[in-house]
Amino acid sequence: MTGPRCNRPIEVIGGFESTFLPAHDRDIFETTQHDLRWREDLRLLSNSGIVRLRYPVRWHRVEETEGSYDWSTTDEVLGFLRDEGFRPIVDLVHHTSYPRWLSDGFADARFGDAYLRYAEAFARRYPWIEEYTLFNEPFSTLFLSGHEAIWPPYHSGLQGFVDLIVNVLPAVAEASRLYRTLLPHARHVWVDTCEFHTGSDAAGQSYADMANERRFLVLDAFLGRDYDDGGQLARDLEPVGGERLKGLVPGFVDVLGLDYYAHCQWNFSIEGGSTPTPTPLPLADQIGQYWERYGLPCMITETNVRGHTSDRATWFKYVLEQCEIAQERGVPLEGLCWFPVIDSTDWDSLLFRCDGHIDPVGVYWLDENLERRSSVMATSYALAAGGARALDLPAYRFQQPVDAWLKGYLPQMSHWNWQEPPSTDIGSSLPRTTTRMELRIVDAK
Repeated sequence: MTGPRCNRPIEVIGGFESTFLPAHDRDIFETTQHDLRWREDLRLLSNSGIVRLRYPVRWHRVEETEGSYDWSTTDEVLGFLRDEGFRPIVDLVHHTSYPRWLSDGFADARFGDAYLRYAEAFARRYPWIEEYTLFNEPFSTLFLSGHEAIWPPYHSGLQGFVDLIVNVLPAVAEASRLYRTLLPHARHVWVDTCEFHTGSDAAGQSYADMANERRFLVLDAFLGRDYDDGGQLARDLEPVGGERLKGLVPGFVDVLGLDYYAHCQWNFSIEGGSTPTPTPLPLADQIGQYWERYGLPCMITETNVRGHTSDRATWFKYVLEQCEIAQERGVPLEGLCWFPVIDSTDWDSLLFRCDGHIDPVGVYWLDENLERRSSVMATSYALAAGGARALDLPAYRFQQPVDAWLKGYLPQMSHWNWQEPPSTDIGSSLPRTTTRMELRIVDAK
């Protein structure tokens, strides 16, 4: 599939992390103090030249008591965004951000009806919204909750994964159909991970082939597409009732948002899985795969790298360059979102713990007092927002552990003019920068 070539600069988009940790009754807005300092954070975004941003609606705070909605905070923030000329892509459910009274989370029998009531109430209250994400990363969210037992309800294996998809996806699809009536001029930005996997032996390649088919499972089901009955995935799905994913009433998608991180590319072998693969596929090629399959305008809705601010600036240059390549190949690419604007917290444990541990991933870094600090990453971000191309952005040599972590990407960057990271970048001294995210994959063998 080909599209019209367009050489306009890639629009740079902002975003703020808000995931709720039900076990701790805290969300990342609160642990980073964005709930108190949101005006300050939005000024940082505006000063960078950004007007379009992904912004969450905190269902877990809006409906803390079942059936009773408190929109006061949402009214204030969304009203500010509208008055100040921002263009929010509102995010109705970000990972485990559902009310605590849904005690079984995505497996709760009440989820579908509760979600639809909430989605309808939101649309009727904010009819001016132009873009929305109904459910952030449904594949990866339900995979971590239903296959990997990392997030509640802590189910595991393919049976748990399919059960959660069947409990959640029909309601999301129904909401997308409802929004065609309630918000006829708004667009649904479907957001999920942008994956590709490799194998280093016969067993690993067999698993990678299945995983490369599985990555499309949720969106295909949402769009009413059946999976291939002849593949390994179909054979795996048969004993767990995979046929339940076929024939769902389809929903609507207007823009395909792709969340891309180095850990979206796994390598498998007979011994298990590791990330990132030592032979990563260029991001432009991955974007092309999704464009060829779905024919929808694309957007990079999340990317970051965990490291020093100079490492983040270099990764941003890579992703922007790959977006430009995809665009030149004819992919209608609507934007690039570095996620989040400020450092996040507690993702080193995949949100199992809630100790306010700062994750060094933001455009602006947080010091020990949660003060927002600028950096070379913020400089590159603002330059790109102003129309600078990847060619115009600096390439700083990666520092450890990112240098080892991204070793496989270096051949794709060999044409760059590298420079040493600036010693004056205080963000480089962020505490515990070397802590690695805890990642584990069940049944990846």
